[in-house]
Amino acid sequence: MDLILHLRCFVAVAEESHFGRAAARLGTAQPPLSQRIQRLERELGVRLFERNSRQVTITKGGMLLLDEARELLARAEALMATSRRIRDGDAGLLRAALPPDIAGETVAEILAEFRRRHADVELELHELSTSEQLARFASHDLDVGLIHHPCDVTGLGLGPVLRRELGVLLPCDAPAAARDEVPLSALAEHDLILFPRANAPALHDDLLTTCARNGYTPPAIRHGQGPSFIRGLIRSAGSVAFRPREARSDDPEIVWRPLAGAPLALRSSVAWPQGRSDAAVTAFADATTHAMWKTAAVTTDLPSRPVHLRPAAEYYL
Repeated sequence: MDLILHLRCFVAVAEESHFGRAAARLGTAQPPLSQRIQRLERELGVRLFERNSRQVTITKGGMLLLDEARELLARAEALMATSRRIRDGDAGLLRAALPPDIAGETVAEILAEFRRRHADVELELHELSTSEQLARFASHDLDVGLIHHPCDVTGLGLGPVLRRELGVLLPCDAPAAARDEVPLSALAEHDLILFPRANAPALHDDLLTTCARNGYTPPAIRHGQGPSFIRGLIRSAGSVAFRPREARSDDPEIVWRPLAGAPLALRSSVAWPQGRSDAAVTAFADATTHAMWKTAAVTTDLPSRPVHLRPAAEYYL
């Protein structure tokens, strides 16, 4: 940085020498400026100015170096401007994550909305469970993500909590499929397809606890996440799966029904490490919230911050 300051002084004095003001600038009134010029001359090994008591003129060597000095200063300013943009989140790379249950339409809307808000930022988007996101936040390998509650949010900043009501996917010939709304107790004969517990332990336990409290204790839990895999289990094994409305199947052998009383929901919010929010993180949070309102039929959950629910499930395998 000293060299940059020296070059700024050199360019300033060189330009003022054309107007006869450089002598005063290099005189006793401004010794720091004169000292910087002298240091630059020593570093370069070139005399830049001829001085006398009345006049300062740039040397031939100084003239030859002046254009390069101006170019270096311009590049230094560009470097600093870019670094400020990266620091403030206006450029650079943003490492973001979404959970596997987000619908493709929502993912596409998030990407389009983020590009509209921050086209200069490269978005590195990952499909990660809540547990995987929390681990990457802890290791500083993730900047922002969409997590499911309840979970440990210590050290995280959070956007609004968004609620997605869960319905049930079930075989079209199941007795419960004839209902407009399905009570959880009507699923008693069906195995349940659920995401692996390691993905979001507290949410996994809370869903099973709520099922048990409403008269549904699944005969077995089958783990699955991908839509095709879940549809295959529903069709071949007569299992059921809880999915939000936007995940309804086009398969004629599978139907989606709302649950009576809306007992189950996914509560999600955008999260980021506290103190590390910048323009890009804010843009991703806003884009994700906007996209979910537009495509995923969410509502704002109350209270505005997630509640830490029961610490252990009342249902055990």
